[in-house]
Amino acid sequence: MTSADVLEIVRLLESDGIAVWLDGGWGVDALLGKQTRPHGDLDIAVVHKDVPRLRALLEARGYRDVPRKDTKDWNFVLGDGQGHEIDVHSFTLDAEGRWVYGIEYPADSLTGVGSVNGRAVKCITAEHVARFRTGFELRETDIQDVQALHKRFGVPIPKEHAEWLKRKQA
Repeated sequence: MTSADVLEIVRLLESDGIAVWLDGGWGVDALLGKQTRPHGDLDIAVVHKDVPRLRALLEARGYRDVPRKDTKDWNFVLGDGQGHEIDVHSFTLDAEGRWVYGIEYPADSLTGVGSVNGRAVKCITAEHVARFRTGFELRETDIQDVQALHKRFGVPIPKEHAEWLKRKQA
């Protein structure tokens, strides 16, 4: 996914009134204000009630479900057959901002602002990106992303990441 692809998707969704937050690698790069590496997909967070409209908009552009073992109503991947994949994470918060469904995004995780090619975009906050990069087998890109967020914003390095780095250096 290129930065132009990212902005095209963001504009498409926002033009239909769908709030979208960048997550994953593009979310990190938006927070940093620059692309730091190639990205094979675009991770986005959306309110679950908007999923039917999101699907309709993307399906009209040739996107279809990409079968995966971990597919859920609230976490699925859409691909266009041209190498573009969008990993959709949906959630529902109650009137007080408490999580009730889908990916467990705390309300304060949805306050990040970054930029892609100079255009402001909403994204998951740096602190929460670092917290979310735990509990699974880490990849080199996860470590690099969290280190970049630590260097730029001072977010704590999760224990799992510090241990991974120690093992790699040994």
